[in-house]
Amino acid sequence: MSIKRYEVGPRMSKIVVHNNTAYLCGVCVKGADIHEQTRNVLQEIERLLAEVGSDKTKILQAVIWLADINDFAAMNAIWDEWVPVDNAPARATGEVKLVTAEYKIEIIITAAI
Repeated sequence: MSIKRYEVGPRMSKIVVHNNTAYLCGVCVKGADIHEQTRNVLQEIERLLAEVGSDKTKILQAVIWLADINDFAAMNAIWDEWVPVDNAPARATGEVKLVTAEYKIEIIITAAI
């Protein structure tokens, strides 16, 4: 059984790969508003997936946490432009208090490689 970790820090790895599946950490990126943060998070997800030889067409599951559920429509507008047609993953979205008030969105991804 092989487990490979990428961008390992003292508390967590940004990516863990096992059995041709990539598990991404919760991705949060600062930005001025929900639109900018959503775009920045999705860009970072693409970067992380590319690091392990995957891409957004191979996303199996996305868990999206919003600091304010009222941002759901704004986030979805950006998500819908980004997610590949006919390759939408299983997805859940909920409202939570994120680690800092600056963050408006966090996305957790599981993807095939």
